[in-house]
Amino acid sequence: MRRAVRIAVFMFTLLLLAGCSTGGSRTFLYPDHYTVRRGDTLYSIAWRFKLDHKELAQWNHIGPPYTIYPGQRLVMNPMQAQAERSSRPAATPTPIPAPASTPRTSPATKPPTQAASTPSPTKPTVTTTTGKVAAAAPPSRWLWPTDGEVIRKFSQDTAGKKGIAIGGRKGQPVVAAAGGEVVYSGSGLLGYGQLIIINHNKNYLSAYAHNSSLLVKEGDVVEAGQQIAKLGDTGTDRAMLHFEIRHNGRPVDPLKHLPAR
Repeated sequence: MRRAVRIAVFMFTLLLLAGCSTGGSRTFLYPDHYTVRRGDTLYSIAWRFKLDHKELAQWNHIGPPYTIYPGQRLVMNPMQAQAERSSRPAATPTPIPAPASTPRTSPATKPPTQAASTPSPTKPTVTTTTGKVAAAAPPSRWLWPTDGEVIRKFSQDTAGKKGIAIGGRKGQPVVAAAGGEVVYSGSGLLGYGQLIIINHNKNYLSAYAHNSSLLVKEGDVVEAGQQIAKLGDTGTDRAMLHFEIRHNGRPVDPLKHLPAR
């Protein structure tokens, strides 16, 4: 009897934790670390674990344009980031040597004044991709990414991918729902097939999954309505587009943003 009670309590605890991880509160059940694999981007890793890419970059002291490398070990939650900061030894200040005394010179031996000072070297210009997308409010208007019937609606309570599914025919156009920069184009995320992620601004991302072919690459800047892929059935059992919108890393209902049909 006691064993049955213990098992019941254990199962209830697991369900409670699962509910916390998908609800409105931020309960971090992610691994402490993740090792970057070939094909990963900071955006795709954040997408896989439903994290805000800005927070993931901050925890790992990675600045724009968020370059990462295969084999790099990333901290995956704020508690681990805090623990690693606390465990670092305090930096010892480097003593500043006293300036050497300069012997006085008589007016006769005073060195001549230089006619012109040597110009300081110009700092090289560094080009990054972060200037391509303005940090602004949400896009003023979203477009439907493809034609077709919504065959699965958004559900906050359902585990797995968070978005809507739009049925269609294989090969039909898939377009950008809003303008932005392509930050992922590939098939490295399990369950998404051939996937495109677009960064619209510092807060909003959108994703287009299960395409048959991808027409844009990482770093491309796209306009709203521009074709980015062809609808397909990669990673699914029928031709369809899985479409997601995320705000600060959290999935939101696309039907609340797309225009009414």
